Amino acid sequence: MLTALMLSGAMTACKSKKKAAEAAKPPDGETEVKVLCSGPEYFTDDKFFRANNLGESMDQATAKKKAMANARADMASAISTQIKGAIDNYVNSRELNNKEEVAERFEGLTREVLDQKLTGTRTICEKMTKTSTGNYKCYVAIELSAQELLASYNERLSKDDKLKIDYDYEKFKQTFDKEMEKMGKQ
Repeated sequence: MLTALMLSGAMTACKSKKKAAEAAKPPDGETEVKVLCSGPEYFTDDKFFRANNLGESMDQATAKKKAMANARADMASAISTQIKGAIDNYVNSRELNNKEEVAERFEGLTREVLDQKLTGTRTICEKMTKTSTGNYKCYVAIELSAQELLASYNERLSKDDKLKIDYDYEKFKQTFDKEMEKMGKQ
């Protein structure tokens, strides 16, 4: 009896896996493409901003440069959006009289910090392929520590005399960390 019950459970599990595999198949006429240096392990989480992209060229070095430039542009955009959300929430929670000016100054500093920090990204995946046409295709994934970015941001904000009056690092860090948690759950 116990053996029959176990076999029945195993068969149900196999059927469930088979149904899941069938549901994951692309529609007729389409073929799934596996993208190198891509997937959940390369998504931004609460500790790291991550981005991946590719570049193609007849020259191998140029393909890599294009891939890195594309990945950095994606990362800069994601960080900018994330920090804008943190700034908006921080400024609103502080209920400052000069919200618009403070927000503009924060955003200006964000651009400066991003330009400086993006050179400190770390490559976490790099794959080079050669296409049937003879071109090189480079796939890359990069990451940047959220805490390193926050530290640079804090250092830069602390040097701005006008913002120093309205800036509370712990409050901003708390707001930033909440925004990062949201990203990690997406």
